[in-house]
Amino acid sequence: MIFYFACALAAAVVFWNCGPSGPKFALDPESHDFYETARLIMTGQEKDVFNHLPDSESRKEFIDEFWAKRDPDPDTPENEFRNEFSRRIQYANQHFNEGTPGWKTDRGRFYIYLGTPDKRDEFLFHQEPDVRGPILWWIYYDYELGIEFADKNGTGQYSFRYYTGDLFGAIEGAKLGVLSQPEGGPKFINFSSKYDREKKEFVISLPVKSLSFKEEGELLKTDWEFFFYLYEKKGTKVDSFEQTRHFEKTKAELAALKEITFSFPYELKPGGYFLDVKIIEKGGLVKTRKIFEVKG
Repeated sequence: MIFYFACALAAAVVFWNCGPSGPKFALDPESHDFYETARLIMTGQEKDVFNHLPDSESRKEFIDEFWAKRDPDPDTPENEFRNEFSRRIQYANQHFNEGTPGWKTDRGRFYIYLGTPDKRDEFLFHQEPDVRGPILWWIYYDYELGIEFADKNGTGQYSFRYYTGDLFGAIEGAKLGVLSQPEGGPKFINFSSKYDREKKEFVISLPVKSLSFKEEGELLKTDWEFFFYLYEKKGTKVDSFEQTRHFEKTKAELAALKEITFSFPYELKPGGYFLDVKIIEKGGLVKTRKIFEVKG
């Protein structure tokens, strides 16, 4: 389905401007430079945390963890995500400048989220009387997305108008660490999390159909690394920790399961929190991350 301009534009405004209006405290130069562009790929929860951090020391810790959470290969000295994000900012500024920096334009922002389109179509002549300039379509096969931009006034300034496919899912993925999805690269999956106040534990559930396993005779096995970052809703970091879990079942046992559930004992004090969870399959292709609201 193709959505009409008003709906698409409203969706874009949500993505460009969601979250708090800005930091509650004056930013030091390093924090300001970070926030200026990184806010594009910050989730609403991350903005809420960052905007309430009171000093440069706490912000520096946040910035270091912000990039580390998105690093696709922590075992290498390079952070490929951060490097690719910087490259896309530079490319957008070079190719999509419309009197404002390229990364602030509609085309620039979509490029930062989704990268180079697989196909570009430009229509110089069309049957839309309200559009004086060209109409562009960007096609992304992996995302199954189509995005239309129009130079409505013929001034070289292109506005986002229509889209097809799961645009929200693609952008949310980019914010959590998916700047590219090359064939054979990391596999990102959905999962759920909750805090069981009675048992005093975090519970993570992974869908079986999205997972892969190592086969050893009748057994199917896998190992996971779980990284937890816990914040109060007003910005204070409460804790961070990591744990590993081993899973194995027979083929018959696994066939009867829809989800694999892991529990992590933790005594959470009363109150509201953001729980940032990153999961990596050891030696595999699964790497996923989500942020949840939890109550103690």
